[in-house]
Amino acid sequence: MSNFLSNTNPNPNKSFEVNQPPTDSVSSLSFSPKANFLVATSWDNQVRCWEVARNGVNVATVPKASITHDHPVLCSTWKDDGTTVFSGGCDKQVKMWPLLSGGQPMTVAMHDAPIKELAWIPEMNLLVTGSWDKTMKYWDTRQSNPVHTQQLPERCYAMTVRHPLMVVGTADRNLIVYNLQNPQVEFKRIVSPLKYQTRCLAAFPDQQGFLVGSIEGRVGVHHLDDSQHGKNFTFKCHREGNEIYSVNSLNFHPVRFMFHLCLTILI
Repeated sequence: MSNFLSNTNPNPNKSFEVNQPPTDSVSSLSFSPKANFLVATSWDNQVRCWEVARNGVNVATVPKASITHDHPVLCSTWKDDGTTVFSGGCDKQVKMWPLLSGGQPMTVAMHDAPIKELAWIPEMNLLVTGSWDKTMKYWDTRQSNPVHTQQLPERCYAMTVRHPLMVVGTADRNLIVYNLQNPQVEFKRIVSPLKYQTRCLAAFPDQQGFLVGSIEGRVGVHHLDDSQHGKNFTFKCHREGNEIYSVNSLNFHPVRFMFHLCLTILI
């Protein structure tokens, strides 16, 4: 193990590194929608926030705050007003952290197994959570019980939301599409165009389709309209020689709408 680590360059592109980074693998990254704050969750049970600032050609980061879960944290998202962070993971609960006000985190959602995905839906003023207990739940954070519980065919592995579109990826390679104007009914269910386990999803900015990434270092581009299926395709990425790396995150640039891919090597 030590030889493997010593021969691996964790930053081959010489990107800027944050001060006081997590001490174990990073599981999610979330930028504030209102300010230059970056939140990261990790397998060391921590949720950390940094303020990011540009200084000429350099980027500086200042640790602002952190909270602790009882077990590894797997997912995070910001509330749309940029005041609050939600985080969930292997302790089977979601913490709501009023970060900007300096308040203490409180538990606002619970599942019977680890929570793998969550998203804040401002159009509905609800939090949606997906778990390995094969359910997806919608939460009004002012109430202790979910507004609605949706059964899934398998464990939730990935989720993406751009209202009214939501897509959920499960352990059996199913991709389940929901129209959030009628969230209790599946709009469509398809089998992933990728042969191996789904790791991440990203809805198109125009809500007309989505990207799906898998453990095989491949991404699929899928359109929802059957008449556009000729535009669907897959491509390989994150490969070095015979080494194949999982695509663990997908996102679109907020202005140019180009998409970005991210990988993490979990030891």
